Amino acid sequence: MMFKSLIVTAAVAAITSAIPLSEQLFGRSIDLGSKLETRQQGSPQGYGFHSNYFYSFWSDNSRGSVTYTNLQNGSYTSRWQNVGNWVGGKGWNPGGPKAITYNGTWDAWNQNSYLALYGWTKDPLIEYYIVEAYGTYNPSSGAQKRGTIQSDGGTYDIYQTQRINQPSIVGPATFYQFWSVRTQKRVGGNITTGNHFDAWTKNGLKLGNHDYMIMATEGYQSSGSSAITVREIGVNEAPYPNEPDSRKDNN
Repeated sequence: MMFKSLIVTAAVAAITSAIPLSEQLFGRSIDLGSKLETRQQGSPQGYGFHSNYFYSFWSDNSRGSVTYTNLQNGSYTSRWQNVGNWVGGKGWNPGGPKAITYNGTWDAWNQNSYLALYGWTKDPLIEYYIVEAYGTYNPSSGAQKRGTIQSDGGTYDIYQTQRINQPSIVGPATFYQFWSVRTQKRVGGNITTGNHFDAWTKNGLKLGNHDYMIMATEGYQSSGSSAITVREIGVNEAPYPNEPDSRKDNN
């Protein structure tokens, strides 16, 4: 939902601007006062559990249309047209160090969109992204580079930015964002999240207690589609077999 402009304190990060895809807050709604209504189909906005996986779907409802649909297990589809800002996906709550694999399609190469493993921690409050593919906007633009990591057959550049008095999973707050951005874009493969968490820590970027973590599609003032399936490697059963399907409204 966690993309507009970012302000970064000079002490720890460079000032960034025009990062349109990092203002959305996964699973949290933002009232932009728009008079335009987003037309929605498929699964309703909110967060909860579906087919034994955690999910989150959020839109700013400012314009255009977006259809996000939860499918069986760790699968979902999305299609959006001239949307303002939206994000959705399936995964885990809480997140944490996991070896996950994902596959599918993401058709937004010439649009403002991300395909990323996305999550939050608390104490400290951190928003993080492991970006596998992006369209016309590079999330590292203007951000402070903090290192590099080799993981899962690729190179990821590590960045840090800061959000000041912006929406978060605990309400308006000031918090840092940690980024791993894959230098060779891909749609499908393995992500060893612990490798990224360890690399961030070694470069002075310390996470807190894990909240949710999803394999997310996000779009900002764009159009596109995706069909994604995610699961944990080496784990045959679904992560939440005892959780009934449920949904809560975005705060």
